[in-house]
Amino acid sequence: MATLLILGAGTAGTMLANKLRRELSDDWSITVVDQDNRHDYQPGYLFISFGTYAPGRVTKERWAQLHEGIETVEGRITGVDPDARTVSLADGRTLGYDWLVIATGTRIHPEMVAGLTDERIWHKKAFDFYTLGGSIALHDALEKFQGGRLLVHIAEMPIKCPVAPLEFAFLADDYFRRRRMRHKVDITYVTPLDGAFTKPVSSRALGKLMVDKSIRLATDFDVEAVDPATSELTSFDGRRLPFDLLVTIPPHKGADFLVGGKLADAMGFVEVDKTTLRSVHYDNVFAVGDATNAPTSKAGAVAHFAAEQLAENLLQAFAGEPMTHEFDGHANCFIESGARKALLIDFNYDTEPLSGVFPAPVVGPLRLLRESRVNHLGKLGFEQIYWRMILPGRPIPGIPVTMSMAGKVPAAQTKDK
Repeated sequence: MATLLILGAGTAGTMLANKLRRELSDDWSITVVDQDNRHDYQPGYLFISFGTYAPGRVTKERWAQLHEGIETVEGRITGVDPDARTVSLADGRTLGYDWLVIATGTRIHPEMVAGLTDERIWHKKAFDFYTLGGSIALHDALEKFQGGRLLVHIAEMPIKCPVAPLEFAFLADDYFRRRRMRHKVDITYVTPLDGAFTKPVSSRALGKLMVDKSIRLATDFDVEAVDPATSELTSFDGRRLPFDLLVTIPPHKGADFLVGGKLADAMGFVEVDKTTLRSVHYDNVFAVGDATNAPTSKAGAVAHFAAEQLAENLLQAFAGEPMTHEFDGHANCFIESGARKALLIDFNYDTEPLSGVFPAPVVGPLRLLRESRVNHLGKLGFEQIYWRMILPGRPIPGIPVTMSMAGKVPAAQTKDK
């Protein structure tokens, strides 16, 4: 019997296991490993922060999302030996494999920013919303906040869901307007990038939206430390930004067991061919989702599109055939902008987010790089699509796996808009 071992039962690992179980014969054993039985709908963390979602809404049993015929192992992974084809667990168990897929995602590391986790400020004046506990603590802080300087800060790239910090800034503007205290809150968006987002067209559109919402923008901010005594964010170029409330996205790393190993870079992201998602070091090892070093967004949509392509490539590789399906870095993200509106961006390795409509030319109905109520409804509706279609590995009608230029306006035509 051939053995496929999948490390991680998040979005990509769960979807991939379910798709392959339907395609592979009973001669194949599929085993999924993760450290606990809790699967969180992570986009919901943002809404928990503002009180829109209750914490219990985002969590379901992890193993219940996997189809019958998939074996599960609950345990903390401590190492991979790709030469011996084994995976070690903290409790002493060793798992063997013929083929390995790493889908262990990425995690925040606030301790990597000097002073950030000091007990005087961490989860008192400085918060994250990239964890369930962080978003709950931030919700309490926002309810008690009476005004002052709010910094929304990205420590470094890459991060999970690169649009989430933008969403937080826009929703914070809306939140304080609804509380009739926006005039008491100075919001500054602090980023290591040279604009509001990556790529010119989207950066201009999102930067304009920040101006319209009176959100300050501090660019090229390479964070050095947080000063817990003075409540200031400091950069290596000498800038100091004071805050009364700091909402930060700390540095991200891959799984701890990958750091310093034979499969990953210095930050623990698995080194892969960006189109096949095969390890550049071992032919029987693949990675998918946030766990890879592929130069695209670490986002749920990317995990979804990449898993679709990887499933086809794995079936070909298992059969000894050339892999013909190429992942193009396709990313598709809603950006909540407040007042029950949202934007949508759609891009890949080679094409930046452009204006236009999605997914169908002319009719859309979703608008690209422009606020609309329909986009907001699409964002809210995605929650059910996630649980009912993406995790089970079912195709989403009308949504292309690879990026399409249908309905998009070329960058040259949107330059001055």
